[in-house]
Amino acid sequence: MKKRTYLYSLLLATTLFLNSCVSSKEVVTISDAEKEIFTEKEGEAVVIGDEESEYEITIIDPGFSAWLASYARPEQFYSQNYLETRNRVYVIEWNARAAQPFRYDPNLYEMQINYNSNTDYGYEVNYKLYNYFIYFQRKYNQRLGYFVPRI
Repeated sequence: MKKRTYLYSLLLATTLFLNSCVSSKEVVTISDAEKEIFTEKEGEAVVIGDEESEYEITIIDPGFSAWLASYARPEQFYSQNYLETRNRVYVIEWNARAAQPFRYDPNLYEMQINYNSNTDYGYEVNYKLYNYFIYFQRKYNQRLGYFVPRI
């Protein structure tokens, strides 16, 4: 009886292990209208910053401004804590890729992002930075974390 129980336990453990090894990469669906924004060649730069702090990021990707206005969830949809948590994960992966130009496309990851998780950048900075990461992942078919970049 002990041998049979051991065998069932071993079989269950092996099955669970194999199931955890299977890649479950979820496909991100992108509409034709969103793809059209991704192909824009002209657009205004988006300055990420707020009036109360000296922190600022400028995004010059031409389609981001239109995408932000058309597809991003409205401000206050997410809590600041949620945005900060996601931004930490995305910044860590972004910076790791920017530091490896022979492994990752240096045209995508041109420079590292100086984001200190102990600094309160305010809601607007975190909101726009988060949405840029979502936009970037969807446009360039990248995955900066274990989250699916959906809107």
